Amino acid sequence: MNTVIRNPAKMIAHGAPRVIHNDVELEAYTEVLFRLTELEHPSTSELDAIELLTLLVERYEQEHHLVPEADPVSVLRFLLEQQHLAQRDLIPEFGSESAVSMFLNGRRPLNLKQVRMLSARFKLPTDVFISKPEISHRSKATVKRHSRSRKSQPRKRSTSRSAC
Repeated sequence: MNTVIRNPAKMIAHGAPRVIHNDVELEAYTEVLFRLTELEHPSTSELDAIELLTLLVERYEQEHHLVPEADPVSVLRFLLEQQHLAQRDLIPEFGSESAVSMFLNGRRPLNLKQVRMLSARFKLPTDVFISKPEISHRSKATVKRHSRSRKSQPRKRSTSRSAC
């Protein structure tokens, strides 16, 4: 067994990273993590520390700071505002300023190419720019009614007989 983990309680008592329990600890760990990730040539132990701190920070944030899902239009409007961009700045991703405008006004969905380009530009996962479909109660009822009407129709029998 590795000597480092032979006595984990002693290891933690000497200041090893531990599970984050509050926002103060989160802030401290995040600050250390940022300093470590700014190093040009981190050592093996620094890379291990980056990995461990990242896991601890992600775990705490997933449990305590859930990010609500947002529609792609809201996400893009937020990004434009935060990065002080204008619609014309997105012409490379959309092809034209009118296409940007149509998307932001809800009159046009993103195509796959636009999703990929926005994802690359803003360094975000593609699913951030993909709309989640919503099924209304009315459309569910229509689907049920349609499927019932198909079941109730008699099957047509073939009138041709095969020759023996």
